[in-house]
Amino acid sequence: MTPRIEAARPDGDEARTLIDELEAQLVSYGYPQESRHGYSVEKLLRESVAFFLTRCDGLAVGCGGVQLSGAEYAEVKRMYVRPAFRGMGLGRAMLDHLADYARAHGAAALRLETGIHQEEAIGLYESFGFRRRTPFGEYREDPFSLYFEKVLV
Repeated sequence: MTPRIEAARPDGDEARTLIDELEAQLVSYGYPQESRHGYSVEKLLRESVAFFLTRCDGLAVGCGGVQLSGAEYAEVKRMYVRPAFRGMGLGRAMLDHLADYARAHGAAALRLETGIHQEEAIGLYESFGFRRRTPFGEYREDPFSLYFEKVLV
């Protein structure tokens, strides 16, 4: 199985399915609506988030996006790998891709928000070199959220 990351529109059928799966997973963890900060498909498009799919043997098994916020930072959006494909390095490959994209577009750091119950994701982010930080941008303190940053330059 050879993974491939490719640019995609978040409003394509495969992307929508992955985003819906991610949203269902977040609901299953009991996060209240006000603590689910993921962009809708419409907002991903409106905010010009660069969006990508991870494919394994042609099947879309993961996704991730990056929103550029000038030279200071870029933000990871809608990062997800289907449970059956976790532990295969696909999340790390997507993070590499998003970091490379952000760096190529002049971002000095990569930031993200994730939920406190996303233990696998938190472990991935920390092993990738992300460090916890305070809320940024439009985020405010939220007992269900953690905020991370990785310096790119």
